[in-house]
Amino acid sequence: MGGGVQWMTDSVQEIFQISGLNLQTVLVLCGTFLFAWYLLNRPRNLPPYPAGSLPVLGHLLALGRTPHHKLTAWRRQYGDVFTVRMGMEDVVVLNGYAAVKDALVDRSELFASRPPHYILDAVYGFGKDILTVRWGTVLKQRRRFAFSTFKSLGMKVGKGSIEGQIQEEANCLRHRMVEYEEKPFDISHDLDVAVANVICGMEFGKRYEFDDETFHKLLKTITSLIAEFGSAEITTVYPFLRFIPGMNRAYNRAMGLNEKIQGVIWDEIARHRENLDRENPRDFLDYFLLEVEKQERVEGLTEEIVMYTALDMFLAGTETTTNTLLWSLIYMTSNPGIQKKAQQELDAVVGDGQPTLSHRPQLPYVNACLLETMRIRTLLPLSVPHATSQDVKVQEFDIPEGTKILLNMQSVHMDSAYWPDPERFDPERFLDAEGNVINKPDSFLPFGGGRRVCLGEQLAKMELFLFFSTLLQSFTFKLPEGAPPPNTDGVLGITLKPLPFKLCAIQR
Repeated sequence: MGGGVQWMTDSVQEIFQISGLNLQTVLVLCGTFLFAWYLLNRPRNLPPYPAGSLPVLGHLLALGRTPHHKLTAWRRQYGDVFTVRMGMEDVVVLNGYAAVKDALVDRSELFASRPPHYILDAVYGFGKDILTVRWGTVLKQRRRFAFSTFKSLGMKVGKGSIEGQIQEEANCLRHRMVEYEEKPFDISHDLDVAVANVICGMEFGKRYEFDDETFHKLLKTITSLIAEFGSAEITTVYPFLRFIPGMNRAYNRAMGLNEKIQGVIWDEIARHRENLDRENPRDFLDYFLLEVEKQERVEGLTEEIVMYTALDMFLAGTETTTNTLLWSLIYMTSNPGIQKKAQQELDAVVGDGQPTLSHRPQLPYVNACLLETMRIRTLLPLSVPHATSQDVKVQEFDIPEGTKILLNMQSVHMDSAYWPDPERFDPERFLDAEGNVINKPDSFLPFGGGRRVCLGEQLAKMELFLFFSTLLQSFTFKLPEGAPPPNTDGVLGITLKPLPFKLCAIQR
């Protein structure tokens, strides 16, 4: 996973520090070097390597803590397609809208598989979920059934929509923020609870209060796991390190945290199994447990696969939406004029009522603020790694089947050829001459595309709009008195997450 590369440099350096390099470690490193030397016969006609590759380590040190920026810089020197060495593995990097769209959308099936990725594979049971399963019939069946289930549970506009539940959570969040009495506070935990409750309602048929200690511990465990994902990423490059004392600390911590989260989901599965109404399924687990019994649409579905799929949906459905909303509030506090313009539009269209999805077409500027947030701070700058499902030609280069592909989304969303002055926050980029939203501009793929497009795209868009519009309608967000502007660099883990910050929510 591209986001974890930032920790690899530190981990590689740690290899040379632990226990003053004991004999076991030296032998392992020497063996690894000899094995790498044996494998260095690269396939012919791969894209070019940037300079700076080292034996055994490849480009890990050169990529540093912000690999998306380094890859974007290399694009200017080596073009839209090049190869980096991740340890002993060749990884092809695609940069720019043309190359990324070609792989994600135009020839999607050729790039729709997943490469081996030890830490992700270990967390998700080595292909027992949807995120990590390789390309083929199994993936198609699981995605199709999950998407159908989410639609049945309200991931749609109109009758039977989950809109009411999202509005309820947005209202609870609004009431929670009133309790801070316009004093500085960190909104991240409350936002996490509100967003996670939407997923919990769909998956488990339940919600939690903001002060629920059990839920607080679960969310803290999830946050810790996501942080450990990055620290343990070195295990993906060098899987043997999971057996070496000292070097396997992050991996072991990640597996321990993952086991705790899985325990919560297993408890929910047991509860659902005991109370399953086969004529009236209520939530995600009910639908999947019924399919385990019927085996009509997903071959070989087991309760273990149900657990891993629920884990997949839960982790993916909270981190991304929460962080997008955090970034949107950072840019609102940093751009009071833009915030005021969005609020004026809300006042004119919605008035004192609560924003609904039916208001969305009438609020182009509010929508544009969200789209610009997703552009300027791409949550997955390097996406989740793809792999070629067969031999494929890219430009003049030959890419073998099974090659790991990194899609540099940072280069897509920050390309000055499409986005002049790309570091400037400007919602007007997404409005046409008549003031209408440009929904599908070139060089904008925040949810990916093709066969691996985000399963929850529609749900995420519903949540983002209803939470964001409710918050802006209710409060004006300001920095605490004397506080410096919030840092917009972020920390790259699974997603690009803002650094901790505080704001004041002034009631309107």
